[in-house]
Amino acid sequence: MNLKYPLYINGQFIETSEKQNIINPSTGRVITQVSLAEAKEVEFAITSARNALDNGSWTQFSLFERKEFILRIAQGILDNAGELAQLEMQNTGKPIKETTFMDIPSSARTFEFLANNFIDYLGTGELRVLQGVKAELIHEPVGVVVLIVPWNYPFLIACWKLASALAAGNTVILKPSSLTPLTVLALARIIHNAGLPAGVVNIINGSGAAVGEVLCSDKRVDMISFTGSNETGKQILQYSSKNVKKSIMELGGKSASLVFNDVDLNVAVNSSLTSIFLNQGQMCTAMSRIFVQEGIYDDFLVSFVEKAKRIKLGLADDPQTQMGPLISDAQRKKVIAYIDKARAEGAKVLCGGRIPENAELKNGYFFEPTVLIDVGVHSHIFKEEIFGPVVLIHKFSGSDEAAFLANSVDFGLAACIWSKDLFLAQELARKLNAGTVWINTYGMFYDQLPYGGFKQSGFGKELGREGFLEYVRIKNVVLDQSSEGKPLVNYWYGF
Repeated sequence: MNLKYPLYINGQFIETSEKQNIINPSTGRVITQVSLAEAKEVEFAITSARNALDNGSWTQFSLFERKEFILRIAQGILDNAGELAQLEMQNTGKPIKETTFMDIPSSARTFEFLANNFIDYLGTGELRVLQGVKAELIHEPVGVVVLIVPWNYPFLIACWKLASALAAGNTVILKPSSLTPLTVLALARIIHNAGLPAGVVNIINGSGAAVGEVLCSDKRVDMISFTGSNETGKQILQYSSKNVKKSIMELGGKSASLVFNDVDLNVAVNSSLTSIFLNQGQMCTAMSRIFVQEGIYDDFLVSFVEKAKRIKLGLADDPQTQMGPLISDAQRKKVIAYIDKARAEGAKVLCGGRIPENAELKNGYFFEPTVLIDVGVHSHIFKEEIFGPVVLIHKFSGSDEAAFLANSVDFGLAACIWSKDLFLAQELARKLNAGTVWINTYGMFYDQLPYGGFKQSGFGKELGREGFLEYVRIKNVVLDQSSEGKPLVNYWYGF
């Protein structure tokens, strides 16, 4: 395992004097140090990405040569999958089975998928507008793209963004969360070994406060793709407004799951547990509000609470662990503050709501799976994102009420519907103000399908053809072939 984690700029691995401790959330202990970018490294990264775009060989490669580079990155991820899974587990606190079987292989598949499909996504681009007039739609790279990724899925989301940005021919500055930079910094060696020209991918580590404004306001940067909190997203939009540029904003969520009377109760309960407690609830798509139809509400609640109490908390490196720690002590304190506020507003805690007493877990940032009832629709915990293992369960009578409850927040990222009545479910899905609606499943992301939310959950898409085309600009070239070379505009003034 590599014990040094330098920055990667212009094809060079750069150690800086400024270092940052990286904490294992399972143990609370320092596991390594990484380099931190200062102003000169940020400037070097922007200059390198700009030069690689404007003067380098990257944009001169054919689409098929570009495809080969992307496939090499995919293979490099697979060749290093074991090390990457271990790093992601140690840095994030995710259980090892999640990083091994979900995050790392899914990341490689995204590169493979884009490599095998982006040429078709670009299409021919030729249109005939009128007789004697045709147009060519030319798909070009947007330019220099800054990719800012969060701490909850640091490697996977970095790969979502990077695969599309490279397939589109852009040059990139990739900034991981300073809490979880290890796998993204390890990705630098895979990219280096894939042979990409210097400056095409630059990876810098630093706090948002230290490097964010420079990256997002510089006019040499053409696009920002950000996934993270609403507060940070709003700040990035302010920075980017200094020099207008394209943006993708994938922000928070307060997603709702709607469970109808006709479901298989066991399937709905088990799936609903996953929809909120996977990754310790630290998911923007977490179904943190579960609405259950009144006919099965009591049975659902009893079963859900009983099974939530049985979820095995443990160290992330234990294959038997079902739920690991939160990312930090600060995040755990935030979760506790929300629960205290919910109690003050009348909510009842049916299970969890505490730091576990297990001595083996005392040094990590663990927190019990928590279930709340009697939560008012105007309370803070009903409307605001917690980003932790906390769910409220609420009763509804019919589909109209369910849709109203689901839509009664400022977010619009995702939703679930559980029902055997597929006509009802599909009609209801159209009424939900959410970018992704899962019916009788949860959390299935497909490389073929776009992902992104509405309202305060942001704008723009990742994945699929639509997500790929976010990283492309379209130039319209009109060719007039009018008879005798005299287009209509020639006659306007009649001279």
